[in-house]
Amino acid sequence: MTHQAPSEESRRRHPSFVVSENAQFAHPSERVFASLLSLYGHDWVYEPIEFPLAWDCDGHPTRGFRPDFFLPERHLFIEMTVLDQRLVTKKNQKIRQFRELYPEVELIVVYQRDFNALIRRHGLHVTARPAA
Repeated sequence: MTHQAPSEESRRRHPSFVVSENAQFAHPSERVFASLLSLYGHDWVYEPIEFPLAWDCDGHPTRGFRPDFFLPERHLFIEMTVLDQRLVTKKNQKIRQFRELYPEVELIVVYQRDFNALIRRHGLHVTARPAA
């Protein structure tokens, strides 16, 4: 009896690529995005590292930035920004400061409009509601 290796497409549909219901995400859009990353076969880790952005006089971090996803095979961080528009300015300031302090770290920011276009392309018809 011979066994054929499963095709890449059939492996992507395997239940192991579905994000666990137990995974704790800060916003429902992150769960959808995680599912899309898994669908395309990307290994990902949710919020693995916090990068300090400010320190007290003793050198202890007082403020940080924790990107939402890390794709180890690409050495790439992804930040989802589907916030209420009035909060995006504050988040963008953190992202600018992160990029100044850690220019060697690759970061992609996915804004609400980008996320909505992505899920429309996949026929999901889910709209990211802004997080408060």
